Amino acid sequence: MGSMFNGILGLVILALDIWAILSVIKSNAETGIKVLWILLIVLLPVIGLIIWALMGPRGTVKL
Repeated sequence: MGSMFNGILGLVILALDIWAILSVIKSNAETGIKVLWILLIVLLPVIGLIIWALMGPRGTVKL
C-alpha cells in the first residue's frame, strides 16, 4: 500500500512540475530568468516547486 501512495505522490509532483514549467515559459520574464527557473524546478522538483510557488514568474493562462 505504501508503494502505491508513493507512486501517486510522484505523479502529482511530476504534474505540478510540468504545470510550473509551462507557467514559467508563458511568463513575461526574460529568457535567462526562465532558463534558471526551469533548471531549478527540474533539478530540485519539490523544493524548486515550492520556491517557484512563492517567488516565481507567472504566465498568463487563458481558459
